[in-house]
Amino acid sequence: MNNLSLLKQAQILNLLIEGNSMRATSRIADVSINTVTKLLIDVGRACLVYQDKAIRNVPSQRVQYDEIWSFCHSKERDVVPECKGVLEYGDVYTWTAIDADTKLALSWLVGHRGSDHAEAFIADLASRLEGRIQLTTDGHGPYLGAVERVFGGAIDYAMLVKIYENPEPQDQCRYSPAQFVKADQRPISGHPVPEAISTSYVERQNLTMRMGMRRFIRLTNGFGKKIENLEHAVSLHFMHYNFARIHKTLRVTPAMEASISDHVWTLEEIASLIPDPVGRPRGPYGKRQKILEISN
Repeated sequence: MNNLSLLKQAQILNLLIEGNSMRATSRIADVSINTVTKLLIDVGRACLVYQDKAIRNVPSQRVQYDEIWSFCHSKERDVVPECKGVLEYGDVYTWTAIDADTKLALSWLVGHRGSDHAEAFIADLASRLEGRIQLTTDGHGPYLGAVERVFGGAIDYAMLVKIYENPEPQDQCRYSPAQFVKADQRPISGHPVPEAISTSYVERQNLTMRMGMRRFIRLTNGFGKKIENLEHAVSLHFMHYNFARIHKTLRVTPAMEASISDHVWTLEEIASLIPDPVGRPRGPYGKRQKILEISN
C-alpha cells in the first residue's frame, strides 16, 4: 500500500464500510480490484491486532450475545459433497457480543454455529471482561454448555427465547419471518435481573452489520468468496464501529464511552495502523544464459 496516498486509502475504506462491494469500490475509487483486496487484507489484519490489545479488562455489567448468518463461496444447498462441513463453503455464522451500556462490540468470531465455535467465542469474550456480568443470549442450544464450561456459575445468565407462529402453507415461500408471538425469559444461572434480560442491542448490531457489509446482505452477488476476506471485512467493520462511528444515543463512539479511546478516530488513522513493509535487501542478479545460435 506504499503506492497509495493515505487519503486514497481512507477513500477506499470509506466505500467499503458503507456497504459497497469490492468491485464497486474499485470503480468509484478508480483503482484496481487487486488494490482494494490488498488494502482490505492489510487493514483487516491491523485492525484485528489493535482491537485484540485494546479491548481488554472491560468492566462490563450487561452483555448480549447473538450470531448472524451469511455464506461463503456458495449457498449451503449448492456445496459439493466433498466440501460439506468446510468453513470455506456454505453457511457461515459470525458470533458477536455487545456491551448493552457502552454499545462496545466486545468480541466476534467467524465460524460455524456448533458448540466448538460457541465455546471458542465465549472463551475469547471471557478473557476480555473484568468482574461479574449479566449475560443474555437467544435460545440457541450450544450456548448452554459453552457458557457453563467457560464461566461456570460466575455470571448471571438468562436466555430470551422468542416464539413465532407456524407459517401458513401459502406463506412458506415468502422471504419474511413468521409472526412474532412472545418472548420467554428463562433464567439459567445466578440471579439475572428480569428488566435487563434482552437481546435488542445485539440484534440491532446485526442490522448495522448487514447495512455496512455487502457480504452480509441476504440476496446479493457480493457475498464472500474467501473466508479470510470475510474475516478481514468484519475486523474493519468493528474497528470503524467501535472507534470511528459516533453512536447517535451516546453522542460519542462506543470506545470512548468505554474509556478505551479519548477521541473519534478518522479513517486515515485506521489506515495508518497498517505496518510499514519490511524492506529486504535485493539479491544478486542471476547470470544470463548464453543463447546459442543454431544454423540450419
